[in-house]
Amino acid sequence: MLKIKNLLFTSLFLIPQFFFAQYTDVINSNRPGKSMSAYSVGKSVIQGEIGVYGIKEKHNLLGYDASGFGTDLSIRYGAFLEKLEFMLDVQYQMENFDTPYTSYKKNNFRQTTLGAKYLIYDPYKNYKREVNIYSYKANRNFQWRELIPAVSVYAGANFVGADNPYYFSPDGAISPKVSIMTQNLLGGGAWVFVTNIIADYIGTDYPSYGYILTLTHGFNDRWSGFVENQGYKSDFYSDAIVRGGAAYLLTPNMQVDASISTNFKDTPSILYGGVGFSWRYDGWYKQRQENNKAQEKAKKNPENEKKIDYQEKERKRKAKYE
Repeated sequence: MLKIKNLLFTSLFLIPQFFFAQYTDVINSNRPGKSMSAYSVGKSVIQGEIGVYGIKEKHNLLGYDASGFGTDLSIRYGAFLEKLEFMLDVQYQMENFDTPYTSYKKNNFRQTTLGAKYLIYDPYKNYKREVNIYSYKANRNFQWRELIPAVSVYAGANFVGADNPYYFSPDGAISPKVSIMTQNLLGGGAWVFVTNIIADYIGTDYPSYGYILTLTHGFNDRWSGFVENQGYKSDFYSDAIVRGGAAYLLTPNMQVDASISTNFKDTPSILYGGVGFSWRYDGWYKQRQENNKAQEKAKKNPENEKKIDYQEKERKRKAKYE
């Protein structure tokens, strides 16, 4: 416990340096909100984020009530570059509908998206914040640099199968999705503000445009909370949703969360509640870091460098004849 606490306390003040390297000492999950962080998970790091939720809808104009549940899964992988991340997002939902005349069920993939995110600007590149080891408050003081956000871009594609009741057309389709993400670290990293601007289902009969604003606060070494506002508009469906929730850090690589969402209209009124779990595997990243350190050490000692070079040549020679 003490080791993890010291690790998190140190990472709190060194967040700008860690974020430039993308990889952080503790998991960087997009859950439980719906916005996408500007930073990637880190090269050679794979991360899974899964949740289950219940939903209740009531449409006063059409006179129906609906209830059900769903699950969502995100798989994130950092590859090729520290700033690059690939991700798969899948959401499946099942609902029971009751109207004055009939009852029926609706279930299918509400979302299947594959894309990539790239960090184009990091305000903390080549910057190291001075840490005052004698004053916790001094490390939380406001700095003008905090107003400059990190900026990333995302490009992906939606995959929709035929006869999907959550899609406006009975035909299947593949359509582009693009977004811009910004992220500010405030109060020495105690507060994080994320903005997403999204264009979805581009080129279809009903393109959608929206935004997500998320403010997250770390209360202590383990607990964090968030509030979020999401809005989207299209000729097919428009809405504005508010969310709130909390996350708890089990280990540096595991997190659990819970959240609740609602809107402010009755066509339909919506209430969501869900829980989730995030986990990452960073063994490949750590191995790569160890190899880099060993190579740097070998360069400083010519004899070690010759030895490593000889061993590598022997390994390749044996592999050739195996």
